[in-house]
Amino acid sequence: MYLSNRITGLTGNDGDGWGLFLRAREMIAAGEDVIELTIGEHDISTSHIILGEMDRSARGGHTGYAMVPGVTALRDAVAARVEARTGVTTTRDNVLITPGGQAGLFATHAAVCDPGDRALYIDPYYATYPGTIRGASAFPVSVEARAQDGFQPHAEAIAAAAPDAKSLLINSPNNPTGVVYSHETLEGIAGVIKAQDMWLISDEVYDTQVWEGEHLSPRALPGMKERTLVVGSMSKSHAMTGSRVGWVVGPEEAIGHMIDLATHTTYGVAGFIQDAALFALEQGAPLEEEVSAPFRRRRQQARTAIAAQNVVRLVPAQGAMYLMLDIRATGMSGEDFGYALLEAEKIAVMPGESFGKAAAGHIRVAMTVNDDAFGQAFARLLAFAAEKAQTREGAA
Repeated sequence: MYLSNRITGLTGNDGDGWGLFLRAREMIAAGEDVIELTIGEHDISTSHIILGEMDRSARGGHTGYAMVPGVTALRDAVAARVEARTGVTTTRDNVLITPGGQAGLFATHAAVCDPGDRALYIDPYYATYPGTIRGASAFPVSVEARAQDGFQPHAEAIAAAAPDAKSLLINSPNNPTGVVYSHETLEGIAGVIKAQDMWLISDEVYDTQVWEGEHLSPRALPGMKERTLVVGSMSKSHAMTGSRVGWVVGPEEAIGHMIDLATHTTYGVAGFIQDAALFALEQGAPLEEEVSAPFRRRRQQARTAIAAQNVVRLVPAQGAMYLMLDIRATGMSGEDFGYALLEAEKIAVMPGESFGKAAAGHIRVAMTVNDDAFGQAFARLLAFAAEKAQTREGAA
């Protein structure tokens, strides 16, 4: 039977790049002791106080259909949070509650792209970006952010790809690189967006994980409020990955049409999940800082270890729960290094090539195991890299 091109072509010709992750899971299923530094899953569970509120709401009867745009109180809370952080006037009419950030990414592209439209995204990229764009029947076009530029995208490169494009998807703090886009970078991007009359889709799910500098939402830049759609989520900020609750913030007209889309697709988010998310947001910065603190500590562990050697280079780790490591001194690709590390040391990381061509020769390390395990695994990773680099020098 025939299956649509939209479904069969989601991952493109190059696959989804997650073979090493699947190999690690196979080894774990076979009983091998593998340290997983792969996906962005916290090593802590959702806070018991959030789960308590979820339980209270569910047992209290909020288990039926919830309002498709989102519970009014949660939309108000998201609007207030966004306005406080950005200074941009935001009301509930600017907010759609979604089943996680991923649903928000799909909804935004479905809202601004017609079938076949060119939709830009920055390489390196989170693995689902091209497939999400294809799922919305648009055509994904990557714009390279170069390693030698610290993975800050250049406005000139975006402008070169922008003619006839409908949208640009960016992500800061960035997964996979850990880079926080500078004010200069974002102003350059905003200039292209306005000049080309495009939409900007800004994935800001890591906005509570900033270790250096500050996060700037491009929606706050002059002339950008009416052409920016911001995707947010409770997954990273509150360790609520499995709860699947996030949002899109944007112009009222666009949000109104995305509410229609939600009515015909997801039909909203469970009410007791939304009540728990509202409760979590009401706890304010202290809870967010508690969730992010382990990654701040592990980043410092890694920086200290990196400084004591000269083989592996650390891409500026300014935000998010990941480290991007340059392992080109070993003479290996990120994929070859990752598979060799997995087989020799039982440590699983993600090859840079999983996130696009721009990150070739790099690996992404998720700081998602406890401090002791992370420190030991990171030391072993560096020692493995040093051995490979020494072998390369000997062969030369």
